[in-house]
Amino acid sequence: MKFLIAGLGNIGPEYELTRHNIGFLVLDRIADNHKVDFTTTRLADKAEIKYKGKQLHLIKPNTFMNLSGKAISYWLQELKIPKENLLVVVDDLALPFGTLRMRTKGSAAGHNGLKNIELLLGGQDYSRLRFGIGNEFNKGQQVDYVLSNFSQPELSELPTYMDKAAEMIYSFCTIGPERTMNFMNQ
Repeated sequence: MKFLIAGLGNIGPEYELTRHNIGFLVLDRIADNHKVDFTTTRLADKAEIKYKGKQLHLIKPNTFMNLSGKAISYWLQELKIPKENLLVVVDDLALPFGTLRMRTKGSAAGHNGLKNIELLLGGQDYSRLRFGIGNEFNKGQQVDYVLSNFSQPELSELPTYMDKAAEMIYSFCTIGPERTMNFMNQ
């Protein structure tokens, strides 16, 4: 059984450790743990891992955040993966830092990457793992906040939360989204 796990972020070293790139960081963590490398391919950096008999295709769209749907739509079709086997890992301002929440559908909540995915997939019915990045910014400073680097205290806690996100991804692929949400949503 095949799954497409899409981590959202922006390409380029200037974005590497920004809050908006948590999707990329989680997938990098999984790839490192499985000792696989990403290769640049059509519309994304891509890696593959096997986990408990499942084939996980990890993609980091290189289309920039606001056009993420283009890469996701392409790879779903190319790999013939049904939409119910798609999981998008995304940052979420509405959740406190490190809070993880899986949903099988929902609104974009102002997130431009999710808006583009909805547009190209034709709706909100796809699973997403929302990774809380907090909202410690003044009015009008949202863009600066999401594109800023994690603080030192956050960076020290990040590996623990990324490992928990990886656990939730593996669970999604093995026992499904409903049971994962019941057991692991915080």
